Amino acid sequence: MEDNKKNVVVTGAAGFAGINLVMELLDNDYEVYAVVRPGSVHNARLEDIDSDCLHIFPLEMDELDRLPFEIFERYPELEDEERSFDAFFHLLWGGSMDDFDAQRINISGAIHAVKAASMIRCRRFVGIGSQAEYGSKYKVQLEDLVPYPDSAYGACKVAACYLTRNLANSYGMEWVWGRIFSLIGRFEPRGRMIPDLLDRAQKGMEIELSSCRQSWNYLDASDCARALIAISSKGRNGEIYNITDGKSAALKEYVERANRWMFEKKGKMAQIIYGDDPSPFISLEPDGKKLFEDTGWKAEVEFENSLASWELE
Repeated sequence: MEDNKKNVVVTGAAGFAGINLVMELLDNDYEVYAVVRPGSVHNARLEDIDSDCLHIFPLEMDELDRLPFEIFERYPELEDEERSFDAFFHLLWGGSMDDFDAQRINISGAIHAVKAASMIRCRRFVGIGSQAEYGSKYKVQLEDLVPYPDSAYGACKVAACYLTRNLANSYGMEWVWGRIFSLIGRFEPRGRMIPDLLDRAQKGMEIELSSCRQSWNYLDASDCARALIAISSKGRNGEIYNITDGKSAALKEYVERANRWMFEKKGKMAQIIYGDDPSPFISLEPDGKKLFEDTGWKAEVEFENSLASWELE
């Protein structure tokens, strides 16, 4: 470990957003302490990275209180530093959207994360929120709107937002919150719309979708990682940021663009059957002005370039 490097913690480091964040941090010379779920198949993503700056800690959600002791046991020199860590990115989260009992556990996990961040004398806690906090009430999502979630997932994200902010403040630790919308790109898992569409498109198969009339906002996961790093260093203490490029379009437009992209690559495309409007009808037009003004961050990856990370058969 080099003395001039910034030390950061990333929980949920092997997940879709987490692995992209870890890779971006390593590319920018951060020392990364990555928390992963023990036994997760996704941990191989981190194990395949050859870097002396990556340090992996397998811990369950309810074990985050142990993280400071495990870090200081492995790296005792950090315990003697006045400010051990620059940022604590908390991405670890689990459970299905409407499983209240599973979602409620995440609130406790977020509180454990803030306590752990305080114990390692971290400068700033970076909480990761979601568009689900806004629910379907608003056409345009502004950070100063009162959250109105439609799911247990969104409701528990809102609770974690307020509780972690208050707890971080009581510890004298800086806090920011980044609300993620829809990510695509490297490591996106199957079972989501874009991967399923591309899978079927390259085989010339049918796919049934909703009406896709709602507005949507896609952001490449590597751009999201850069935005999270930006708010960790340049964001204003106590602020909530929409992690978005501010460019929305009808979901159907994205679907057609992805289908055309596959036709250009493989000469095949999906036969798309559009159905009824989804319920709830969630339309995403997030405002990102505060993110741009406070940090200077700008998205770099175009939609089709995000698709280029897809492994064609």
